[in-house]
Amino acid sequence: MTRLAPPRKPRARSQARIDSIHDAARALLAAEGVASLSIYSVAERAGIPPSSVYHFFASVPALLEALTADVHAAFRESLEQPIEHAALNGWRDLSRLVETRMLDIYKQDAAAQQLILAQHGLTEVTQADRQHDIELGNLMHALFDRHFQLPALPDDVDVFALAIELADRVYARSVQLHDEITERMAEEGMRVFDAYLSLYLPPYLPKQTLPL
Repeated sequence: MTRLAPPRKPRARSQARIDSIHDAARALLAAEGVASLSIYSVAERAGIPPSSVYHFFASVPALLEALTADVHAAFRESLEQPIEHAALNGWRDLSRLVETRMLDIYKQDAAAQQLILAQHGLTEVTQADRQHDIELGNLMHALFDRHFQLPALPDDVDVFALAIELADRVYARSVQLHDEITERMAEEGMRVFDAYLSLYLPPYLPKQTLPL
């Protein structure tokens, strides 16, 4: 059986060019939002010809999808950071911890807010975000299962992914009204996250003896 070769990583020079394109696009997103983004504005910001941007990204949605993947990579990394098992008194402690980590990413990254929370109407980006939410939900499910003895959850509903999306709707409302995630709306988003999970998780869950 023929084995497919793994995809080759970009050469150092190409990766440096991709990084410069990403940096330019993120700066434009943070300053002016998605509507201002074009291949030409990114090229001008990066100080390279538009053809160089087109070489790596055939369209603005393709570039935005790549940036969305970067944001979700940061979310995944936040879920993989160490958690002190002994400090968790209940599943809501874990819920607040992981949601606070994700909020910190949003608060420190205005481009992430524009990509995930702003109303840009780009179907490709929205679909990519939802697919990444499913992946994050699976990771979060595994994380909760590592620390607590979870009940059986439905197979036909992505409970943790939906909790993420519902909290994001609250944060998006805050960005729409205030151009930022306010402390009040951050708290509301976490309450929504917990409230949805509590439909499936009882108030008390036994902890795992040791993290699995």
